[in-house]
This record gives sequence, C-alpha cells and structure tokens, in this order.
Amino acid sequence: MKRLLETARLLLCSADHTDAPVILDFVKRNAADLEQWEIKRTPQYYTEPMQAELLARDERESTEGRLFKVWLVQKSDKERIIGSVALSNIVRGAFQSCHLGYKMDSGLRNRGFMTEAIRAVVRHAFADMRLHRIEANIMPRNEASLQVVRKLGFQDEGLARRYLNINGKWEDHIHMVLLNDRIE
Repeated sequence: MKRLLETARLLLCSADHTDAPVILDFVKRNAADLEQWEIKRTPQYYTEPMQAELLARDERESTEGRLFKVWLVQKSDKERIIGSVALSNIVRGAFQSCHLGYKMDSGLRNRGFMTEAIRAVVRHAFADMRLHRIEANIMPRNEASLQVVRKLGFQDEGLARRYLNINGKWEDHIHMVLLNDRIE
C-alpha cells in the first residue's frame, strides 16, 4: 500500500492487486454490517481472486482519472484496514464532479475516523484535483452517514426515489452535495 494522504490519526493509502489479502480481511470482517448498505454480493465477492480483480479495476480507473480511492489505516495499527473513501464517476469538462462513497469498520464507528478521512479527501479533491462538486447519495435511514456529511458541510438537494438497488431492493436516497466555493 502506498500512502497518498495523512491525517492526525490515519494514513490514507492506495492499494493494488497485491493488497487483496488485507482488503479481503476488511471485507469479510464487515460483511454482515455492510450488506444493508451495498449491492447484493455473491459468495465469489468474498474471495482473494475477486478482490484482486476489483483492485486491478480500481487501478485502471484511477489511471484513467475516473476514480480516486484510499484505504484507511490507523497510524497506531498499520497492519489492518479500517475503511475506505472513494471519489468515483469523476467527470471533467464543464461538470468537474464526482460521487463520494465510504465504508467504515463496524467496530470503530463513532470515533470520528470517517469524518477525518473524508475531510482530507475533500480537501484533496478541491485543492489538488480541482473538482467543483462532490455528490453523496445516502439512504434516509442511514442517519450515521448523513451526520458525517452534514458535519462536513454537504447540503441536501432532495430525495431521489428508488435511486439504487441495495441488497436486492430499490432504495430512496437523499442527494447530498458539497460545492467547491473557492474563487478561481
């Protein structure tokens, strides 16, 4: 893993296909908790070859400028992944926008790690990547996730009905947006 960003308590690192074992450990540890927030997963998803394949795809998308993804590691325990933050669907041109997605280890919630990590990624997105808009789509019942983005200044732009298929069911999502208000 290669460190891309750093916060007071975290290293935010890129990963490649050789990191599949540590990513798989995170995925398996958090499978039961994450299934309510993600697409329906097949048993194959929980294998090292599939994680290596997904990491290789992430590498390609990053190289093509369509993805910026970091894996979170505590400075106090550099052997264990505790989450991820991704800016996906990066669109340039007149739009300069992306979607924000994130996952946190279920045993480390409510400690401010995700807020800390997203703050660093947002700073990078606006200052270094020169993006204008970051969109986060969150299910109304995911109050913890909504609290994180609200704390960081994201604004509610409305409800998208039956927006994403999550764990086999079409779910409504609240469309939260943060604009880069710097003067260009």
